[in-house]
Amino acid sequence: MRYLKRPVCLVTACFLMAVLTTEGASPDNELQTIVAAGDPWPPYIDEMHPELGVSVEIANAAYATQGYRVRQMIVPWARAMEGTRVGTFDLVLDAWWSSERSREFMFSRPYLDGSVKLIKRKGDPYIYEGISSLKGRLVAVVRGYAYNEELNTSPEVQRFEVIDFASAVAMLLKERVDFAVENELVARYRLAQVAPESLTKIEFVEPPLSVNLVYVISGYRNPRHYEYINAFNKGLQIIRENGVYSDILKRNGLQDLNRGVP
Repeated sequence: MRYLKRPVCLVTACFLMAVLTTEGASPDNELQTIVAAGDPWPPYIDEMHPELGVSVEIANAAYATQGYRVRQMIVPWARAMEGTRVGTFDLVLDAWWSSERSREFMFSRPYLDGSVKLIKRKGDPYIYEGISSLKGRLVAVVRGYAYNEELNTSPEVQRFEVIDFASAVAMLLKERVDFAVENELVARYRLAQVAPESLTKIEFVEPPLSVNLVYVISGYRNPRHYEYINAFNKGLQIIRENGVYSDILKRNGLQDLNRGVP
């Protein structure tokens, strides 16, 4: 599940607004406000991003076509999920699907790829053929992340804990470990910010360790959950057809990373 992929960021709750209108949308002062909640997880939710993250930017573009705008709140992940479950908040914009969650939340169509992959040094001929193919290889993992059950528990895998993803890549490039692990969108986005030169020195291994798509969700206890999810789905279709969705991905350097989204 998405919230297990990295530690919950305990930040002060605050209201932050990001509005993106598209051609044919209602004027800004006529848009109805929908409240979303989540914790920072760049590039999806990102306090440093001009639109507060790619997920917020896409959601606002889609919702503006249907007469809504999103007000993104930054809160701890557990609070975001529980508040959305009971209807205190309307949406979480960057959730992964699980059977457990599907009992409490209505899911939108998927709109971004959140798959987790091994990362190797460029030129390494390694081919991933299941967890057993990692036998004898050292994998840098970030302490507290749950990438998938097999990777976390398999006796075939030698794991080396690090404090953050940047440390994992640094160790990889120094040949102190054989692999790092991360969601490809997150990895590329973070490295482009802090170590862009490293992107030419690494490769993402196919197939993914786990395939995860990103969804907008709304709690079934929210009396308007169907309205909100249906509006997002309709708006998403519109911005895919008119090119706005593609423009957002290109602007954020993610145009080549969304092949797994139907």
